[in-house]
Amino acid sequence: MPRTHQPVAVVAGGTAGVGRATVDALLDRGYRVAVVARGQSRLDALQGEFGDRVWTRSVDVGDGTAFDRAADAIVADFGVPEIWVNSAMLTSFSPFEKVDEAEFRRITDTTYHGTVNGCRTALRVMVRGNIVNVGSGLAYTSVPNQAAYCGAKHAVEGFTQALRIEIARDGRPITLSMVQLPAVNTPQFDWARNRMDAKPQPAPPIFQPEVAAKGVMQAIDTDAREVLVGRSVLQLVFGNMLLPDLVEHQLEKSGVEAQKSDRPAGDGPDNLDGPVEDYPTRAHGSYDDRANAHGIIVDGDTARKSLVFGGAAALLAVGILLGRSTRTSGGDDERNRLARRGRPPLPAYERPAEYRR
Repeated sequence: MPRTHQPVAVVAGGTAGVGRATVDALLDRGYRVAVVARGQSRLDALQGEFGDRVWTRSVDVGDGTAFDRAADAIVADFGVPEIWVNSAMLTSFSPFEKVDEAEFRRITDTTYHGTVNGCRTALRVMVRGNIVNVGSGLAYTSVPNQAAYCGAKHAVEGFTQALRIEIARDGRPITLSMVQLPAVNTPQFDWARNRMDAKPQPAPPIFQPEVAAKGVMQAIDTDAREVLVGRSVLQLVFGNMLLPDLVEHQLEKSGVEAQKSDRPAGDGPDNLDGPVEDYPTRAHGSYDDRANAHGIIVDGDTARKSLVFGGAAALLAVGILLGRSTRTSGGDDERNRLARRGRPPLPAYERPAEYRR
């Protein structure tokens, strides 16, 4: 049985990229973390690095039955989770007409249905806590050559909103959040299927995975409905709201080129039909030299209210002020916040000083 001062978190897609950075952030806070992902070699490496602080199992998140079995094992072996993060994804850098039905469905099964399966399973086993669905600015403004991924992220946004309302109506002490991410330097761009004439890159500006993980942790800390990470996400969200025709015209001209690096396409690995087993478990991809280690992290509702009540200039000011630090500020501690919401307190453990509010 887990000790009371070590609460349990689950991260789906936690062996690479944003998921791996989130695993590290949770471990730093004293959580024990259950990680589900496809690649067995990376899961084994995580187990070897962290020992009994992690629990691992190879699961295709698109398979709801397998996800359910894994969750039952997590509860039996590790305890009932209080944090659940859905971060698994697949994509293909390809024009839509070159993506057949099977490929489109595979991306959708992992990126959308995997999130749906994760939420269904989390709600079945969790008593209280936070579920975080990792989204993208592309849930608001799509880009060419990633139609399947963009469609899946739009679907995740709509699904999450509907489910959030149902959870609130039922009065369950579980918060469901979305974290909308910018372009992040992850292994996705090293192993995703690619039909472009150059190796794909995160469309600049590029951010390190730790910035995304801080957005996930902020959503957990503040019970945010939505968190927007990076100024580029603000531009995607509000640009599409205010000037969608201008945004689409710009993407028509530069949307494909922005996703191409200056590196040849080559015959790199392809993780669409199965994991790339010889790739190490790490958060970062191949663009460390161009990625920002810091970025603004804004509560989505605060940003929208700033736009409505203060106009675009006020929104920019809020972004600048809030963006000087990715840490949250003010407010009561976690126990008082939970008490106000009628939740039982978290197990007794001390967060690192940098995360105390």
